[in-house]
Amino acid sequence: MSKLSSSARSRLTIALCFCIAVFEGLDLQSAGIAAAGMRLEFGLSPQDLGAVFSAGILGLIPGSLFGGILADRYGRRAVLLWSIAIFGICSLLTAYAWNLPSLLSARLLTGVGLGAALPTVIALTAEAANERYRGRAVSLMFCGMPLGGALATMLGMEGIGGDWRTVFYVGGIAPLLLVPFLYALLPESLAFERNRVLVVADSPGTLIKSLFGPRRTGATLLMWVVFFFTLMVIYILLNWLPSLLMKQGLEHDQAAWVQAAFSFGAAAGSVILGSLLDYWRAEQVVRLMYAGMILALLALCLAESYPLLLAAGGLAGFFTIGGQLVLYTLATLVYPSEIRSTGLGFAVTSGRLGAMLGPLLVGHLLLQGMGSSAVIVAAIPCILVAALLAAFMLRKPQPAPTAA
Repeated sequence: MSKLSSSARSRLTIALCFCIAVFEGLDLQSAGIAAAGMRLEFGLSPQDLGAVFSAGILGLIPGSLFGGILADRYGRRAVLLWSIAIFGICSLLTAYAWNLPSLLSARLLTGVGLGAALPTVIALTAEAANERYRGRAVSLMFCGMPLGGALATMLGMEGIGGDWRTVFYVGGIAPLLLVPFLYALLPESLAFERNRVLVVADSPGTLIKSLFGPRRTGATLLMWVVFFFTLMVIYILLNWLPSLLMKQGLEHDQAAWVQAAFSFGAAAGSVILGSLLDYWRAEQVVRLMYAGMILALLALCLAESYPLLLAAGGLAGFFTIGGQLVLYTLATLVYPSEIRSTGLGFAVTSGRLGAMLGPLLVGHLLLQGMGSSAVIVAAIPCILVAALLAAFMLRKPQPAPTAA
């Protein structure tokens, strides 16, 4: 890799991280796509399905925490290779589940691998790009996740992937095939290599304490709460949207196309909102993002025809997944490279706690007889809380990162 020019090294890193993001997005949405088939085969109740969705998210929590710390200590590249191998193997195991406990175990372990990969791939992309173009670089990488989600939707459609296991076969084999290419081609972060001696000397406790250094404690705590409420709503839509739409009377294929519109809208939102961070003030992008989320949730509730639901699904993907990318990019700006993966890991972990609670809460509300539109409306207060706290966080002076 030393023979590559700086620009070539940057492009190669972003391209490979994009491929990783595609497979992460496929797996993150696979449980929601396969939900109808799993429910029929294993006789699952809405609460059981909520538990399956939340098991994968529960695994993301230790994965994000330890993956971020290990990536700051031992390198982004090594952590990515191991995490991708883990979630590929465990996605395959999901396809071979024979009852609810085995399904829960496979999703839990898949989440561990995915959780370790996400903050690492974001940090690696951010550090590969010139600071002036960092928003666009991260957004181009991150749009791979909704495109992976769209691939999962296509695999789940009747006639393309009639067996619910198909999406897990693809989600397991594809990342495992990618691992040898990453081992041969993926460069380590130059920022990590510059800080290698300093970072390896630090203990995990020192890395965590650095998140609460001078002028950083408030931003860290506010970021955790914002991530919590935002990802709660995002994962309600990722996991429950097809099932909620079918409860509103859509056929399976129609619900799948709305989910596909959600994914394609998410890809567009990731690129456009992420790129705006390079041109607009952060608070302007965040205001647009949360206003769009509320508008999209209302549109999903009020749309009375299939074409309008397609448009509402695309709008929801644009602002929710695009908004998630904005939060990740803001986190890379708050933390310097020596603690960037750790900071991202803890912020993502806080978000995963909300993401785990969201699907369980929906399962409970449906069991109580609440309609699908009412469930979506119930998510709006969470978005309002996140928007207010994000606005407050951005009004406070942020510590400048000390390294690229």
